[in-house]
Amino acid sequence: MTALERAISRPDPVSGFGVRSPLHGLARRSVGFFDVLAQSVSAVAPSAAATTVVLLIAGVAPSAIVPAVLIAGVLSLLVARTVSQFARRFAAAGSVYTYTARGMGPGPGLAAGAAIVVGYGAVAMFTLLGGAYYTTLLLGAFWPAAQGPAAVAAVLVAEAALLVLLLVRGIRISARVALVIEVVSVALIVALLVALLVQMGPIDPAVLLPSDDVSPAALAAGALIALTAFVGFESAATLGVEARTPLRTVPRAIAWTVLVSVCLYLLSAVTQVAGFAAIGGTLADSVSPINELAVAFGLGGWGVVADVGIAASFLACAIGSTTALSRVLFTMGRDHVLPGVVGRTHRRWGTPVGALVVSLPVVTLVPLALVLGGVDVRAAMHLTIALGGAGYIVAYVLVCVAAPLFLRRIGELTPGAVVTAVVSAVALTAALVAFFAVDAASGGGVIWLVVLTAIAACTAIVWRMRRGGVSLEGIGTYDEPVVAQVLGGVVRGSAPPDAGEEPDA
Repeated sequence: MTALERAISRPDPVSGFGVRSPLHGLARRSVGFFDVLAQSVSAVAPSAAATTVVLLIAGVAPSAIVPAVLIAGVLSLLVARTVSQFARRFAAAGSVYTYTARGMGPGPGLAAGAAIVVGYGAVAMFTLLGGAYYTTLLLGAFWPAAQGPAAVAAVLVAEAALLVLLLVRGIRISARVALVIEVVSVALIVALLVALLVQMGPIDPAVLLPSDDVSPAALAAGALIALTAFVGFESAATLGVEARTPLRTVPRAIAWTVLVSVCLYLLSAVTQVAGFAAIGGTLADSVSPINELAVAFGLGGWGVVADVGIAASFLACAIGSTTALSRVLFTMGRDHVLPGVVGRTHRRWGTPVGALVVSLPVVTLVPLALVLGGVDVRAAMHLTIALGGAGYIVAYVLVCVAAPLFLRRIGELTPGAVVTAVVSAVALTAALVAFFAVDAASGGGVIWLVVLTAIAACTAIVWRMRRGGVSLEGIGTYDEPVVAQVLGGVVRGSAPPDAGEEPDA
């Protein structure tokens, strides 16, 4: 018998392992790289964002759209690199909530958790509204009666029913459906954008550069709005428990999502800015920029195809955002920050049904109430994406501050990691402040919506802590190896076998 054979047959005991993971119940190690990539890509929804975010930027920085997208892309890459510092070292379902708690402790961890829950939830509402808006827009071309608040509400309900079906049945089904939808949508949008560029001919580079009257505050606000097109790239981390080889696949999925999004958004921004300059139109006043450009350049039929892709992409984003939301809430349930029922999973499909039961009604009923209450769909979309973007940015700032502290504690801090994290945190904070200032100056009420949401979140957490007598210590649960996975593993708290004895497996 060789030494290796002896070591396998009679391994030295290794103690300190549990019988099951703290996040047991999820379908552990069941999805591969493309499923994890699908999660991040669908949460970002690049094809829908590519066609809508440019219009939103035009509202605050109409002559600095391309620079704003470029700044947001670089900043997203820096944040992605910082988030990956955690993702390469342990697997979690709580994403930035768990990462921040491990880096800075329970207080900041709870703040990051509340912020990212608001981010995922509000963006899910935004995408349900967006999907309903573009679906009714498509139906209205053939059936004029299929428009108005009632039609939008009906599509919202249908979207919610589809979400329930996909999300409860398992991550493999929901991730693959979302990936197929997004790949087809991106292909359609890219084909249309390239066709428009060909029809335009040579582009004057001057129309892509910011004008002299653009203030730094407006550029920063535009960059923050552009950043909302990237948010969700980190959501691959919420599949850390369910992913195979998560320490490798999750960071790769995060990086690839940001890189693909940057390329697509720049292509879209250049096409739309140059296109409206060529036809002498005002991008900020457009209802559907891609459709208008398609008609102007003789590609009207492509506009309908693009609308199909955009509506489908919104649905994929709703799947991805709600998937991530349910995993964070599930982790909070296991941490006892939320009631234990939120941490329950489906026995057959390994999905966090407790979190889905709590989150899906809210994600569906809020946009439904806005639409039936007479709020314009585009206004509702603006409110939800602004709130979601603010939640994401706050969570990103906190995780960027937490990363150097975490790396220092484990003895792996490097100057590059510090610079990346600090630059990201400062830039994100500055952009958020600038956005609030510009929005307030224009008479918007986003800052008050954010403040009210923050107060409600803090009140709910404090109430839960006091009523449940819950301790904050030890929050930020992550996946751990179990005794059955370790050669010679010994259950935590039990005595190791005597030398020469066969250890229990």
